[in-house]
Amino acid sequence: MLREIKPKNARSARALAKRAPLPTENPKAALFLRGTSSSSLITSLMKDLNALKRPFTVVFTKKNPVHPFEDASSLEFFSQKNDASLLCFGSHSKKRPHCLTFVRCFGGNLLDMIECVVQEETARTLSQFGSAKCRVGVKPLVSFSGTQFDDPAGGNFTLVKSMFLDFFRGGEAKEVDVEGLQWMINFAAGEEEWDGGKREMVYMRCWRLLTKRSGQKLPRVEVEEMGPRIDFKLGRVRTADEGIMKEALKKAKGVEAKPKKNMETDMVGDKVGRIHLGKQDLDNLQSRKMKGLKRRRDPEDQEDEDRSEPDLDLISDDGEVHAEPQEDEVDVKRPRLKS
Repeated sequence: MLREIKPKNARSARALAKRAPLPTENPKAALFLRGTSSSSLITSLMKDLNALKRPFTVVFTKKNPVHPFEDASSLEFFSQKNDASLLCFGSHSKKRPHCLTFVRCFGGNLLDMIECVVQEETARTLSQFGSAKCRVGVKPLVSFSGTQFDDPAGGNFTLVKSMFLDFFRGGEAKEVDVEGLQWMINFAAGEEEWDGGKREMVYMRCWRLLTKRSGQKLPRVEVEEMGPRIDFKLGRVRTADEGIMKEALKKAKGVEAKPKKNMETDMVGDKVGRIHLGKQDLDNLQSRKMKGLKRRRDPEDQEDEDRSEPDLDLISDDGEVHAEPQEDEVDVKRPRLKS
């Protein structure tokens, strides 16, 4: 669990109040520092990552005798002192060459960290790409290719996805303009043979999005690699403590909107509502008046009336019997011919 600090005077109380959690936190800042030994490749890649993360960055130029997996107290101190919950530590040694360690902190305490060994043969910096670069402060599109990133059982790839999403998310944006979608970062999962065994790999690629005329309403989108290009081999990993992770995932009361009753959102994104009505009296329901809905006499009553009336025959003056003409018939008498 996190250690609670009680203020001894008003000054320390004000300092703790500034560090207290907020309903909506500020964008996470990243601190870039290097160890006692670092290669030129790691220094260049850290400059490139700083360019992608700006303006929420802090850079240390001096060397620091820090060993993250042996003693992380120095990293916790730097994180609390500079108000940076994300750290990128670069080092180089014979056993672990060209190594970048990504660290997350919460409340001044270490949350989790992962070690990534850069492959020198395939690494490319920003300066090695001749394409235009993105503007400072523009949020990127972040995509992950591979089912390993969505493993429900967890694992190193799940930690990598969570780490890099926090690292490149930037500030909160309520609305997104199409013109602001200028670049994209893609992380792909894979495996490679390494010293007789398989090693987990993460391939990082940065693309610039170009919109061109297409003759239609929507523009044609093209991508152009702008760098850096980094292939990581996953090394040592330290997962988060359950108590600290539980505290980190807490949300302030009143931030989330209360769910509305009887309203849902389907897979397409449309709102679907349910209305509850009382029992309706259908006898007094007013319907549209139509000629076909008028009430008619029953056919049985019509037949009874026809049976009650006898058939009458007409007798003419000449003694012949004629049947009574029907409604649609006409009684025609022919004159008698004289012989």
